[in-house]
Amino acid sequence: MFNDIVIIRGGGDLASGTIQKLHRSGFRVLVLEVPKPTSIRRSVSFSEAIYEKQMEIEGITAVHVCSLSEIEKAWSNKKVPVIIDEEGEYIKKIAPRIVVDAIIAKKNLGTTRDMAEITIALGPGFTAAKDVDVVIETSRGHNLGRLIFSGQAMKNTGTPGSIMGISKERVIYSPCAGVMKNILNIGDVVKKDEVIAYVGEEPIKATITGLLRGILRSGSSVTKGFKLADIDPRVSEKENCFTISDKARSIAGGVLEAVLYLSDIEKKEG
Repeated sequence: MFNDIVIIRGGGDLASGTIQKLHRSGFRVLVLEVPKPTSIRRSVSFSEAIYEKQMEIEGITAVHVCSLSEIEKAWSNKKVPVIIDEEGEYIKKIAPRIVVDAIIAKKNLGTTRDMAEITIALGPGFTAAKDVDVVIETSRGHNLGRLIFSGQAMKNTGTPGSIMGISKERVIYSPCAGVMKNILNIGDVVKKDEVIAYVGEEPIKATITGLLRGILRSGSSVTKGFKLADIDPRVSEKENCFTISDKARSIAGGVLEAVLYLSDIEKKEG
């Protein structure tokens, strides 16, 4: 089992919790990404390797690769390869036993149950036992990380998780289309109404006082309503900006449980 290959579609902050968990558990993980990832919590997203060539999170290094030989080299060096493959072509080339859709698009962008022996998807947009074998609940609350073997995860509420009683105000969306130009960085303390970035000529102001936990990469092209930034009101917890979240870890635990459970069933049936 510990030499199994897992292909994970998506390398954002929630996906990165799963990437970390499976890598640490002995699996060879390959991450498929789009040419220009739009992660907000970039400091804890392995997708940043696409831009930076490599990305380290909690002692695990991901590297941007471009070929099968580079994928093998990354694995031999105990690193996580990240490759641009929006359509999932490397799933066909490598034929992994496990595929995880961790794009978190709130809809299925093309993952099918016949892609691998074990298929898992995170969050809404998938039907367990139809699109994939298992869906993992991603909505905060009692069922976070729960394995769903039939049906779907809870629909997206559109409401961010509450921190210190603050929810919707934590997240900032673009008022217009344009190109991002950041003024502040992840981990900076911001005050309400302070300018943190611009979209074109339009200033983007902090909606609350707190820590800038995430902000879209400067130079990104955005549309009106696009999510730009995330502020944490707990100014004393700067380290949280640079470590995998409790939510990502809970989801990752569900993925690992699903892999082990389904592998055990296969073993018994085989």
